[in-house]
Amino acid sequence: MYSLTYTQNIPLTLEKAWEFFSSPQNLRLLTPEYLDFKITNSLPGSTMYPGEVIVYTIKPLWKIPMTWVTEITHVKEKLYFIDEQRVGPYSIWHHEHWFKPIDGGVEMRDILYYKMPFGVVGKLFHTLKVQNDIQSIFRYREEKIKELFGPFNSTC
Repeated sequence: MYSLTYTQNIPLTLEKAWEFFSSPQNLRLLTPEYLDFKITNSLPGSTMYPGEVIVYTIKPLWKIPMTWVTEITHVKEKLYFIDEQRVGPYSIWHHEHWFKPIDGGVEMRDILYYKMPFGVVGKLFHTLKVQNDIQSIFRYREEKIKELFGPFNSTC
């Protein structure tokens, strides 16, 4: 199993950060265009809830569309939410999104646990491609968040 922790400070109030990041409709804005991310099921509201299922397609490899299904398993408003893959490319995908108010904004922390399928072949594919792809997606998201909300400047 692999894990990744990623932290970004954002110049938003906790309320505004929660409103933006807990809305599944904003996922597309934070995903690199080359993945061609599209939500394919209708979502009942603007804020996620435990048990909500999000079905989408992405094209992570050679422009071949892949269906990915995630379930929002836990939500504690303005503190965290967790999504887990139900159908998709990983044996395990558990993604925690944590929010904490700080001086000048909010700290957003992602904690990701995932496992590749196919044993040794999956481990090799992780080393050659997947690890870099995941890091690239988080770098893209960091830059997109700065573009949308501006750079973080601590008041301390």
